[in-house]
Amino acid sequence: MNLRHAFSLSLLIIGLYSCTTSDEKQYADTIYTNGNIYTADSSNSMVEAVAVKNGRIIATGQLAEVNKLKDNSTQSVDLNGATMTPGFIEGHGHLMGLGFNQLDVDLLAVRSYDELIEKIKEAVAKSQPGDWIQGRGWHQDKWNNEGLELIKGFPVHDRLSEISPDNPVFLKHASGHAALANYKAMQLAGVLPMSTESMKNLNVEGAEIVRDEQGNPTGVFIEPAAYELISDQITKNSTARYEKALELAIEASHKNGITGFHTAGIHPDTVDLFYKFKNDGRLKLRLYAMLSGWNRNLLNEWYEKGPDIDTTDYLLTIRSVKLNCDGALGSRGAWLLEEYTDRPGHYGHETLPMEFVYETAKNGLANGFQVCAHAIGDRANKEILDRYEKAFAEFPDVKDHRFRIEHAQHLHPEDIPRFGELNVIPAMQAIHMSSDRPWAIDRLGQKRIDEGAYMWRALIDSGAIIVNGTDVPVEPVDPLASFYASVTRKTLAGTPEGGYEPTQKMTREEALKSYTINAAYGAFQEDALGSIEVGKLADFTVFDKDIMTIPEDEILKTKVIKTIFGGEVVYENN
Repeated sequence: MNLRHAFSLSLLIIGLYSCTTSDEKQYADTIYTNGNIYTADSSNSMVEAVAVKNGRIIATGQLAEVNKLKDNSTQSVDLNGATMTPGFIEGHGHLMGLGFNQLDVDLLAVRSYDELIEKIKEAVAKSQPGDWIQGRGWHQDKWNNEGLELIKGFPVHDRLSEISPDNPVFLKHASGHAALANYKAMQLAGVLPMSTESMKNLNVEGAEIVRDEQGNPTGVFIEPAAYELISDQITKNSTARYEKALELAIEASHKNGITGFHTAGIHPDTVDLFYKFKNDGRLKLRLYAMLSGWNRNLLNEWYEKGPDIDTTDYLLTIRSVKLNCDGALGSRGAWLLEEYTDRPGHYGHETLPMEFVYETAKNGLANGFQVCAHAIGDRANKEILDRYEKAFAEFPDVKDHRFRIEHAQHLHPEDIPRFGELNVIPAMQAIHMSSDRPWAIDRLGQKRIDEGAYMWRALIDSGAIIVNGTDVPVEPVDPLASFYASVTRKTLAGTPEGGYEPTQKMTREEALKSYTINAAYGAFQEDALGSIEVGKLADFTVFDKDIMTIPEDEILKTKVIKTIFGGEVVYENN
């Protein structure tokens, strides 16, 4: 955290505390005691007790002092030695994707094409002929591919088509940047059988349709511009299905100790759904929503009316734009400065024109919107930083833009210090290092890995404020997996000894802040969220183990035992 941020927080705390010590004494609704309470404030302090009234924190500190705010109606919560932190904030995820993943076929745990086929077989058996079967989460680089036919590193649709001849199948890659379709789905989309007309559809800009030697589609479509040929044929989701997905997503967030969520890339129907849940009192999550940059009409509508910034209960804020500027490393869509080590001559994809990034940056600065650009490859990061910097120079009066780059996974060494210099926030997901690093070296080679991959320490040292997350449903929503990866640089299996590129580890204090106060800062919400300080909303996560001190191999065994949202228990693990 930079000094300006820490100083402004200190002033806020002093001001709020002076209000709570006026002649009109406040008595607490709830006092939390007898636990390891980490505040994630500017001094990384621990306190003995926390008092809450009307959903906000009114006192923190020593037990004897906080207990002076107790009366007959105050509830005392004995933490019984558990650990309490500020409520965790998912710094980059896809909330509706989290919900839909629970309604569709979840392929995140699949470790072979055989397993995927078995899961789809089960789904076919439960479906009516003609029903679409959808799923997400497969990742060919995490499979045992021995004996499997691969074209350009991907499976082909033949077996999927055999087991589902009457049901169209559409399965998104874990990254969301590729999809696998069966013959029936491609037939409905006019892609198969091959014809002169369908050939016109097979040339897409900024994307790729993987083909065999005869030019026939293999079933793999890379980037939305390609796979939307298939997904556009799917019957639109019903209102009831959307509402159920959102309910499940909120429930899953609470179960994982998440009280705030930065949801990356929403469309008009999702905007309406969020407002409906807020108005109905069902939105028990602090949502920070990014408008999808694919929809220019949506952006222009919001530029005209301006941001909607919720400063009362912070349930729903819309003040940012999400741009998708390249693909993912797993699908070889990440846009690189040099060719892929395992696919010579291929550099990935520029999925959005850089001129539009520049235009959006200027529109954001002119109309009060933050810009959050997806960039995984080093060229994508460089090009976006260039456009941001050019736009900043044209709007010198906008001092606190907090523009972000989502993922910032692979950087050219020269671009690392630019994040701190330009006050651009790297919104990174540490779990991607854990999941991807074992095979990422095949894509990039050792030199690029050493100099620019998952550079948390170098970015922090540059003055950048890292926001953490999971990119759910690309990865499971569990924040402890990202916390573990942040401090160990290991896979979830605990390898290798000492971690990958260990000089880039975060400290536990930095990792905690990346999920709390830094995430709040990344949404302009640090005055109300992200730390346990007087005047802030009473959002807490309670763990059964002390994640700040236990041996690192115990972190992944830690459980969320309670999630508290505005002073209300919304999840309890009995």
